[in-house]
Amino acid sequence: MIFLELFWTFLLIGIFTFGGGYAMLSLIQSEVVTEHAWITAEQFTDIVAISQATPGPVGINTATYVGYTVTHNLGYSEWACVGGSALATFAVVLPSFILVLIICRLYERVKKSDLFRSLMKEIRPVVIGMIAAAAGILITPQNFFHWSSWLLLAGAFISCKFFKVNPIWVIIAGGLIGLAIY
Repeated sequence: MIFLELFWTFLLIGIFTFGGGYAMLSLIQSEVVTEHAWITAEQFTDIVAISQATPGPVGINTATYVGYTVTHNLGYSEWACVGGSALATFAVVLPSFILVLIICRLYERVKKSDLFRSLMKEIRPVVIGMIAAAAGILITPQNFFHWSSWLLLAGAFISCKFFKVNPIWVIIAGGLIGLAIY
């Protein structure tokens, strides 16, 4: 049954993801596009774009939209699709919720531990790699070879890095420019 598969898949994604939503994207893509073939790469790219444009963490938003899209593609009713999105969202959040509860209880005891500090230091490069993998996944032939994509990337980078423009304004400007171009 698809609901059990959705729950299990997103529970595992929630368990094995460190670094937040963008790090989660490569695992989600691997599972729902490559492993299970529930959605196409183009649908996934669209889902990520919508997830970035809506309020909230991108990984959780992506899980929500994927849960809905997968059940919709299989011909389930609208209410079942809403259930699929709620289930995927709950499953991806559950491990983090439990972990945060445990850490809150134990943090005062372990925060000065050399082992804990070492563990946090070693996880950072893994997180950076997963975020880079997520960026690589979002590059499609349609946007990689289009001059406007590179122009928007360069403009966003320069605005944030050198002019310290608030990323919210960069996102809004990028959306408006993209709307005008496409």
